[in-house]
Amino acid sequence: MNMKPLFIKYAGAALLLAATGAVKAQNTTLSVTNAAVPSLQISPDAKAGGMGDVAIATDADASSVYYNLAKIVFAKKKSGASANYTPWMKDVADDMSLSAVSGYHQLSDEQAIGASLRYFNMGNVDLIDYNGNKLQTNHPNEFTLDLGYARKLSPLFSAGVALRYISSGLVAGTVNGTDYKRGNTVAADVSLFYNGLKENAKGWTAGLTLANLGGKIGYSNNAGNKGFLPASLNLGFAYREALDDKNGILLGGDVNKLLVPEMPDSDKEVADYYNKGVVSSWFSGLGNKAWQFGLGTEYNYMEKLYLRLGYRSQSYTGGSWQFITAGLGLQFDIASINFSYLVPTGDKVNRNPYVNTVRLGVQFGWGK
Repeated sequence: MNMKPLFIKYAGAALLLAATGAVKAQNTTLSVTNAAVPSLQISPDAKAGGMGDVAIATDADASSVYYNLAKIVFAKKKSGASANYTPWMKDVADDMSLSAVSGYHQLSDEQAIGASLRYFNMGNVDLIDYNGNKLQTNHPNEFTLDLGYARKLSPLFSAGVALRYISSGLVAGTVNGTDYKRGNTVAADVSLFYNGLKENAKGWTAGLTLANLGGKIGYSNNAGNKGFLPASLNLGFAYREALDDKNGILLGGDVNKLLVPEMPDSDKEVADYYNKGVVSSWFSGLGNKAWQFGLGTEYNYMEKLYLRLGYRSQSYTGGSWQFITAGLGLQFDIASINFSYLVPTGDKVNRNPYVNTVRLGVQFGWGK
């Protein structure tokens, strides 16, 4: 990989290295609000990617497992599966990617189960000391495995809960006398969904999720230097309108609040930061400025051709990203293919690292 200096702006690696003091990152701009396992904040689905990553209350399918598990009991098909691939930071590195697979099965009209697997490959990373000397090359990666259950609470409401195993390897071996290892922990998602669609496919849907509620994660034997997972509170809505018997449109929006405390400036406050409990960190995170907003629309012709457009804004203490997305979907018999493209906006410092990324996804649905 031809690594450029900007690469070390990757938030997870930079946070770990800065926290341990083992190495430095060139041209690094760290947000005041940081979270471990940053790949959990990357939207893996190409369909949602075309709509500004709006997915909390959109149509139920196999990719709903990533965003709002409660939706799967309202899916039109009894079973479904999906596979998605996303190159990451293509303008910076040529060997970073996120791969994800998911699936669900409705056990009855009232309940369903879902699962997903995500693998984030960060390519090759050269670690350097404060004098610019190369220490070693690492091959960091992260993966998560989810298992979940959803159930209807009434004809209009459903709830879901998912358990997540997380394994994150940012640095391996010994660096400047510190032994590093993979970080492992578990987390949970809790989700709610309201399905107000009528028989004519018109109506409102809404969703609420609490995501990545779990223990801290560390990369060394220093128990006092563990990072917080990117816990978040997420709200979404969508409205569907059948224009006639061939044309339909969907409008949706998501609001996402990162529930992670802000990183303090002084050494004493930093020590208090790492000693903060997990539950108290969620409430502390309510006071940070880490928000995301997404708006998206989808037009369909005979539920065979889908055209998508979206906008997303991420406002963090240490910077912000804004970007426009576009997408295309083709529905066949039991399968669909989805593409999305991210159009960057903003200057070179604040624009999203997905610059000019094309995402590809395949979905399958069968039964009923």
